[in-house]
This record gives sequence, structure tokens and C-alpha cells, in this order.
Amino acid sequence: MKKKRAFSPPPGLDPDCVLAARALTKTYFQGDLHIKAVNDVYLNVKRGEFVSIVGSSGSGKSTLLHMLAGLDQPTSGRVYLGGEDIFEMDDGAFSEFRCKRIGFIFQSFNLLPVLTAKENILMPQKIAGGTHFPHYFRELTELLKIDDRLNHLPSELSGGQQQRVAAARALINKPDILFADEPTGNLDAASAKELIDLLLATRAELSQTLVMVTHDPAIAARADRVYTMTNGVISGG
Repeated sequence: MKKKRAFSPPPGLDPDCVLAARALTKTYFQGDLHIKAVNDVYLNVKRGEFVSIVGSSGSGKSTLLHMLAGLDQPTSGRVYLGGEDIFEMDDGAFSEFRCKRIGFIFQSFNLLPVLTAKENILMPQKIAGGTHFPHYFRELTELLKIDDRLNHLPSELSGGQQQRVAAARALINKPDILFADEPTGNLDAASAKELIDLLLATRAELSQTLVMVTHDPAIAARADRVYTMTNGVISGG
């Protein structure tokens, strides 16, 4: 697999830093009550690292991940991806940036039910107006062991196969950084281990950075660094 160019470092940070959060905060307002789902988070992630974020349900870890990937707006704070303050970009520039350089795997798969596995995988390339490279597509689907299921609809696939299709969709544009939100949450233990093995294999092939929210201590133990979220506050790393 051909490797993409690496991100440039965020200003004033370690040259190996690919992702940085500065004072990242998300506050929800319920009448006079202010709930800080994410509270003043600072973190750095180096190029090529596998970083896991763990914590109990409701601790803020998924909210944090969605902001790091630009899927949710913070109340305050900054996120730098490759030297770019993603929340300072206009909508068009960020949509292009996200589609080409960020991959995201959701716990709930989020596959389009009327499209085949192949069509779901290629959707990001279609949105980005990119060119389909059959050789890379074949390598990726063989690596994820779904090359024999490409003409099937999601309803015709097992949970593990659907999650692999979702992983292929996240990887098809060869993103520099891959975010994964509880990607094994709907899988049995054997399928979960297999998926993580495959994600780590693609990470090695593409020299990617992987940031994953997980509740599974066995998965977290495989990470280079582990952050813990507690009531919106991050520690460790």
C-alpha cells in the first residue's frame, strides 16, 4: 500500500505531534444547569501512535473523540490536525480536509442499507471526487477479509463483516489519522480481537495514527498510550 505524506506539526509543538487539543471544552445547558461533558482537555498525539481513551459510560470520551475528529463543535478550545486549527476552517475547506485526511469508525456501523458493501466503501471517494484505485481497493478488502462479500447489502452481512466494511470505508481515502469510537462494542470477543488485529495491520501499512475510544481493557493494553476520562476530565497519557 502506498503511504501518504505525513502531517505538518502544529505550531510550537513537537514536530512528531499530529493531533493536539488545547483547553477543549464541551458544555451542555439545561436551564440554569451547566454540564461539562468535556472539561478543559489538553492532549498531544504523535504521528503513528495508537492512543486509546477509556472511561465509564457517560464520562465524556465519545464526546471528546467526536470533537477531535471535527464531528462536533466544542464550546471552547482548539483542535489542531496537522498544523490546521480545524474549527477555523470554513465548511467547504473542512469537509474536503476531513474526507481526504480523517477516517472515522462508528460503533453502530452507519452503513447505508440500500448500498452494497462495495458501494458503501467507495462512498467517501465519491464524495471527495477522488479516483477509484482498484489495486488499493483490492488490497484493503483482502486485508479486511471482506473481498468475497462486496456485492452483499449490509442486511446480508454479519455484525463483524459490517464493521469491517465500515473500517474499509474509513480507510479508503488513506487517511493520515483514524478515529474509532467503540468499534468492537457490537462484536463478540473473537470478532473484536480480529478487527483490532486488522486495524493495527492497516495502521502499520499506512503509517497511520489511531485514536480509539474503548471500554475493553485488553484493547487498551495494546495501545502505545492510554488516557482515562472521568467526569469530562482527562488523565494519563
